Amino acid sequence: MVARSLSVEAARSLVQAFITSRLDYCNALLHGLPDRLMRRLQSVQNAAARLITGAPRRDTSTSHRYCDSSTGYHWLPVRRRVDFKIAVLVFQCLTGQAPGYLAEDCQLIADVSPRRLRSADTATCVTRRTSNIFGDRCFAAAGPRLWNSLPINLRQCDSLEQFKRLLKTFLFSA
Repeated sequence: MVARSLSVEAARSLVQAFITSRLDYCNALLHGLPDRLMRRLQSVQNAAARLITGAPRRDTSTSHRYCDSSTGYHWLPVRRRVDFKIAVLVFQCLTGQAPGYLAEDCQLIADVSPRRLRSADTATCVTRRTSNIFGDRCFAAAGPRLWNSLPINLRQCDSLEQFKRLLKTFLFSA
């Protein structure tokens, strides 16, 4: 078996270089992907986790993927990784850290509405209405919808690092 001939550090490097970097590259485009296709990506992530941990191929336990102290990895499932990426992009848009073409798709109700609304205190985004499933998947619709589904304490974070840390904790528990 190949996995036993690799050290843990070598396996971690290979997985990072060839698998997790590909799963994370432009993964915001995977939002709304059908379950059958998302399961394929999830099986790739599961195989990578088994490679690093040395778990047998037939091991159905996915607990090693989420939190493994021997490897130091705390991986979110693929669908949650996509949500993480989109939520971080929305945070960056709302705090002025993203390019203008993305920032115009994410606006707070408080910034748009001429009247003072109760939702202004909760950092709620304006959501775009769409008429089909492809419109639901675009960043301008999916980003604000995902942002509004987050707890208020996450939406009111001060720094990007704090937001990422709290978001990852929230997504692990969800």
